[in-house]
Amino acid sequence: MTRILVATDAWHPQVNGVVRTLTMMAEAAKSFGVDVSFLTPQSFHTFAMPSYPDLRLALPYPAKIAALIEAAKPDGIHIATEGPIGLLVRRYCRQHKLPFTTSFHTRFPEYVSARSPIPEEWVWRVLRWFHRPSQAVMAATPALAAELRARGFRNVVLWSRGVDTSLFHPRSTDLCLPQPVFLSVGRVAVEKNLEAFLDLDLPGTKLVVGDGPARAALERKYPDAVFLGARHGEELAEIYAASDVFVFPSRTDTFGLVLLEALASGLPVAAFPVTGPRDVIGSAPVGVLSEDLQAACMDALQIAPQACVAFAAAHTWQASTRVFVEHALHVRDNGPEASDIQAPGSEDEPIKFVAEDPHFAA
Repeated sequence: MTRILVATDAWHPQVNGVVRTLTMMAEAAKSFGVDVSFLTPQSFHTFAMPSYPDLRLALPYPAKIAALIEAAKPDGIHIATEGPIGLLVRRYCRQHKLPFTTSFHTRFPEYVSARSPIPEEWVWRVLRWFHRPSQAVMAATPALAAELRARGFRNVVLWSRGVDTSLFHPRSTDLCLPQPVFLSVGRVAVEKNLEAFLDLDLPGTKLVVGDGPARAALERKYPDAVFLGARHGEELAEIYAASDVFVFPSRTDTFGLVLLEALASGLPVAAFPVTGPRDVIGSAPVGVLSEDLQAACMDALQIAPQACVAFAAAHTWQASTRVFVEHALHVRDNGPEASDIQAPGSEDEPIKFVAEDPHFAA
């Protein structure tokens, strides 16, 4: 089998779009004769992020990173995240002149600025440095790809997402809640902009599925909303199917797998007209995108569930995985380009010195 090694700082037991994407992609890759293995925090000691205790970062060290890569004997290396593991795998590839690809999953500049006074442009500069040597920077949507190119990223390619329609589909189920049920699924954290949803004056029930650092505070602030915590598998699929409208208040997600899961379950989408929902839905009559989120929620009630299901059926994990594999393996015959070698004094040199210092992650 052809082997692809994916380095990721996001992994189980985390519940997020990155982990779901990688898990589903690896399963689908088997049908193409491709074995996808993972280099994850499970191989290292970890620590909880100070402002996000549910997320744990690895404490990798170069010797073990090298040993794990060499044991995997990969035909292609993909770096999925820009965390400690991603940094050291990038360093290994650069030192051994191995081509690699990366993907852009998370809008860290907006996330960081929501939690700290660090300017967004500083974070964008770090991200440009990180992805500069990548032979293919995979972006989930055309709008995100265009934005990355405009911000100075090179070798940007599209890698869309899929949905498991065998799990997410319409079914007869009842949550025993006042209807209509307006559902939001995802991390309960400040960057998800959930208050924009919870502040709305809507009939029926506002239902939130997911966990995160903001959950306790939001439950106290919005006692009329229903918070179910994290749900998975069939239980999550039944919640989707029993709801009426999927509300996606995030302004920072690069894609939003939950959008496809909701549509496959027959739920129309109400969201802001921003990157993510705008690219997933476009002009298809399966959702309402508006700066007036309340009006979008009410208008979405008029959309036929059958249209949503038909739309989602065109987005398969097989198609998504085929694109990923093609991008990840296309670089095997292409070594790092001469233009990837940064001259002293370039805008990236100070960051390169810090990140590639031998003691950086020791």
